[in-house]
Amino acid sequence: MNLEQYLPVLLFILVGIGVGVVPQVLGYVLGANKPDAEKNSPYECGFEAFEDARMKFDVRYYLVAILFILFDLEIAFFFPWAVAFKEIGLLGFWAGMSFLAILTVGFVYEWKKGALDWE
Repeated sequence: MNLEQYLPVLLFILVGIGVGVVPQVLGYVLGANKPDAEKNSPYECGFEAFEDARMKFDVRYYLVAILFILFDLEIAFFFPWAVAFKEIGLLGFWAGMSFLAILTVGFVYEWKKGALDWE
């Protein structure tokens, strides 16, 4: 086995490490490091923290966030479908329409169950 075949992979790894590490090292070495009381103070929206950082959030917050991510990612599948619309033909069109129908049924179901309501 010839090790010269692995030279591009080794160079790629070294360049990747260099791009990730060199700017951080340069920032640490060349950057000003003069901490004072204001820089070391806790920051939370411009005022001192008044509650425990481990306070509980309402479950609805997580539910709405997860549903948003879910539908956002599913909608992202329509971009490649739209770009390749002429090449995929009639079968691709109906596959996209069935995906859209399933997505719509799921959205209507969530809406009717009140998962998107915020009180």
